Amino acid sequence: MPKYPLEPVLAIKKDRVDRAEKVVKEKRRLLEIEQEKLREIEAARDKVKNHYMQKIQQLRELLDEGTTSDIVLQRKAYIKVVAVQLSEEEEKVNKQKESVLAASKELEKAEVNLAKRRKEEEKTRMHKEEWMKEALKEEAREIEKEQDEMGQLLHQLRKKKTT
Repeated sequence: MPKYPLEPVLAIKKDRVDRAEKVVKEKRRLLEIEQEKLREIEAARDKVKNHYMQKIQQLRELLDEGTTSDIVLQRKAYIKVVAVQLSEEEEKVNKQKESVLAASKELEKAEVNLAKRRKEEEKTRMHKEEWMKEALKEEAREIEKEQDEMGQLLHQLRKKKTT
């Protein structure tokens, strides 16, 4: 059986596919980590948001009851502090969303690269199959040619013996 001359190239392309698969796997893992961080940050933001809403509701109830202006001013000052905390948490969420988006784009690039590598490997593999078919046909032709030559020689030898 003939040896495929581009076997080293095929091995290199297989290696590239393997490496690209590892990169995709790593990028997917990093994306999952970023998404988990986003969920945690959103949970922290929601906690601050709920606290903010509770404090606003408590202030409304105090105003409905009718209380002193000092207590109202203290509550309003505290609500402003909580509002600042809420805006900081919102900023963290937005930054983390950007990180998730960046990780998602990196994963997408890695997947495109993997598809490209697989296509290259497939082309080389198909070339190998075609080359092998052609090489086997050529080998069969050579064998047939040798057998024809041997048959002609035997025929000539028999012809000489009879004469």
